[in-house]
Amino acid sequence: MSAHLSTPAAVAVPRPDVLAAERRMMLAFLVVGFSALLLGAGIGPLQALNYSGHNLYPALRPFFQSYYQGLTIHGVMNGYVFTFFVICGLLVYLPARELGITPNMTLWRGSFVIMLIGTGLVLAAMFDNSSNVLWTFYPPLKGSPLFYFGLTALGLGSTLPLPILLQMRSAWKKQRPGEVTPLVTYMALITMLMWDVSTIGIMTELVIQMDPWSLGLIHTVDPAISRTLYWLTGHPIVYFWLMPAYVSWYGLLANQLGGRLASDAMGRLTFVLMLIFSLPVGSHHQFADPGFSPIWRGILVVLTMSVAFPSLITAFTMGLTLEFAGRKRGGKGILGWFKALPWGNPSVTAQVLSMLTFVIGGASGMVNGSWQLDAVVHNTTFIPGHFHMTVGSVVAMTFMGMAFWLIPHLTGRALISRRLALAAAWLWFIGMSTFGIGMQTAGLYGVPRRAWVSALPHEAFHTLYGAAHIPMALIGIGGVILWLAMICFYIVFFGSLLFGRKIEAPAIPFARAFGRSESYSLERPAVPSEHTSSLARAMEPVWFWTGVATLICALSYVPIFWSFLRHMTLSPGWVAW
Repeated sequence: MSAHLSTPAAVAVPRPDVLAAERRMMLAFLVVGFSALLLGAGIGPLQALNYSGHNLYPALRPFFQSYYQGLTIHGVMNGYVFTFFVICGLLVYLPARELGITPNMTLWRGSFVIMLIGTGLVLAAMFDNSSNVLWTFYPPLKGSPLFYFGLTALGLGSTLPLPILLQMRSAWKKQRPGEVTPLVTYMALITMLMWDVSTIGIMTELVIQMDPWSLGLIHTVDPAISRTLYWLTGHPIVYFWLMPAYVSWYGLLANQLGGRLASDAMGRLTFVLMLIFSLPVGSHHQFADPGFSPIWRGILVVLTMSVAFPSLITAFTMGLTLEFAGRKRGGKGILGWFKALPWGNPSVTAQVLSMLTFVIGGASGMVNGSWQLDAVVHNTTFIPGHFHMTVGSVVAMTFMGMAFWLIPHLTGRALISRRLALAAAWLWFIGMSTFGIGMQTAGLYGVPRRAWVSALPHEAFHTLYGAAHIPMALIGIGGVILWLAMICFYIVFFGSLLFGRKIEAPAIPFARAFGRSESYSLERPAVPSEHTSSLARAMEPVWFWTGVATLICALSYVPIFWSFLRHMTLSPGWVAW
């Protein structure tokens, strides 16, 4: 430790019973989240087989009535329930343990209960076949009130970690005046600030439009305004999923690798850039919609491309972090360090493999963000191919990898099989890569997304999509491999929870960084501000950066909403199933 570091400040460590309560709460978030993934991802391969020409839905009645009901369940359970529960657990638990401060358990439990109620409502609405409106729930398709009120509860509950984080950071700042916020806590706080600002869109849509519309209190809505409000949240939600994965990469993975994080300050800069650039660009999902100026479409292209900057910073930072760890383990030559990484650790393997799939997923996102190129792939399977290579790989695989150390940490039970955990990681990587590449390639042939193509007569299916038979076959093969991956993962997940042998619970693997000492475990000495990097200090005023992001978002959306509000087009609800 550097000579200038002072003696550790006194930090009140919570009592064992308080720590046990925190762990139980985190475990509850984890179990509910991964149970949602079990349902949502379990239905996913049915969608994949649909594109390979295999229509399994008639055989599944009365449980599932149609492809669109299955697709709605798949999207809602994966995109909202799984991610919200895991994230709202991790982004409170990890900072609490990093700071050594007990979170506001009432608010944290409130977040869990509200989201659990919302989950029950949306499940009832989806399984009674009344709300086949897909996870984007675009009007004029109209579901039941249970669906929209369930989503409202999920959205509300997901915002509650922010005040918890603010309380903990304020208490820590009083104990450590003049210091920058610890890295994991900082990243969690920026994530929640971004998310709570972005939820203004979807919560406005739900509370002002969809909830009263579903109850019959109003009879029409404007689909263009609804879509715009949705995408004000719908694009940042991708970063709400992604940023917690980055929390693990920057804040934990280097320790698991046996090395150090290449740069603490680059992690902070990455999160601030994602805060600023993720909020104003959601309308690039509406490039094909009428009603707003081509000038703003061009501006959106520029803003969207800027989102690549934090991803590039992460690629270089994590690449250097991985290389240092590999060379420390004896790796030689240009790529020997990569082979030397601890591939026998399923948590590390899942996260490193997720980084590899993100290369393809992130690159294809540049296509979607370009007005001209998006016109080629709009509403084709290229789009879900892209986001499955990001969310379905980076987010799901990183969360799976985190579960492999969280279960022993939270329960004091070892994984029942490291080999099966490794098999789950590799099978998910292979399956998602096969599926994603097949989807993206089929999209270039014009195969439509969200289409029940397997319900077509055999001759019509081959006449329309015969040219894409190879990528469509890959989609189905990838879906089957993902099923195998799920079987392996859930045997390990639930088997370890119930039958894992008792061990001493391992500590959270908080990472340390090279150079300055902003990244640390609870025991690190105090670091005066003059000894921290200037970039880290510049990133510290989180309310300033949130204000900048909010202002840019407002400047981006006001002209678009102004155009739609001046030419409103109201529509009654449609039930097409």
